[in-house]
Amino acid sequence: MIKKLDEIITAVKGYPKKRLVVACGEDPHTIEAVSKAQAEGLVEVIMVGSQKKIEEIAKKQGVTAHFSKVVDEPEAKKALKLAVKMCREGEGDILMKGLVTTADYMRAILDKENGLVPPGGLLSHVTVMEIPAYPKLLILSDVAVLVLPDLEQKVKILEYAIEVAKALEIETPYAYLVSSAEIVNQKVPSSIEAALIKVMAERGQIKGAKVEGPVGVDIAISKESAGIKGFKGDGAGEADILIFPNIEAGNVFYKACAILAGAKLAANVVGAKVPCVLTSRGDSEESKFYSIGLASLISTKRAQK
Repeated sequence: MIKKLDEIITAVKGYPKKRLVVACGEDPHTIEAVSKAQAEGLVEVIMVGSQKKIEEIAKKQGVTAHFSKVVDEPEAKKALKLAVKMCREGEGDILMKGLVTTADYMRAILDKENGLVPPGGLLSHVTVMEIPAYPKLLILSDVAVLVLPDLEQKVKILEYAIEVAKALEIETPYAYLVSSAEIVNQKVPSSIEAALIKVMAERGQIKGAKVEGPVGVDIAISKESAGIKGFKGDGAGEADILIFPNIEAGNVFYKACAILAGAKLAANVVGAKVPCVLTSRGDSEESKFYSIGLASLISTKRAQK
């Protein structure tokens, strides 16, 4: 079981390198992160963008690692489409966002004719956090893509999170569907959906995890709180996965952990043909590096199935 983000990096080094395609690579933090990832043997980096600017920024940042390939396309929209096309056609195993807006990046991935999502597919954002006050990695979803997921989408979000947990060598993850309390309240839709998903898991419609819900987040991550409240569900206080009722709840938890608790993180968009690295503008080079490691691990585990 992988319990630290550094352990993801160690695990990935034991597998063949994946090909990372960077869309619009003219971004200092991204260049630093992918250069480090290539230098440490995690991936082979294919940069798509203005070769002149990429080389200028790399020199300015003191980056010495040579990229496996640079595809010169100065126009950002064309560079983004080309990067997506390379992943769609099997020339890349991972897509990464460079100097391009999140909206444009997601739009290119979702493009019905030229994107990376299969018909009827769903994209979701999965974050893996290493929180100093928590004894293991915590998987969060969805904190950045799906605004108000319905029941069917929450099932898919949970299945994606379970896939990530399995990649992290968590044999039977504890998955908690977060709501305001542990009772089903007709006035709180998330509590009803959580209860339904728990029943689906009990009946074998969702496999690979022990699912609890609805629960308050304190029950999921604090044994003390679970004991005080008398909650006896599987893995009380030991959650591996938190599924949030909406993007506001997830995003607030995610940012509070990062800023107030000093959490480290890795984040990917899943549900596409390849893992897609999507980090915030405010994320550090370290977060981008860990996100590359996570994407490589997910890609490797998929290939082994």
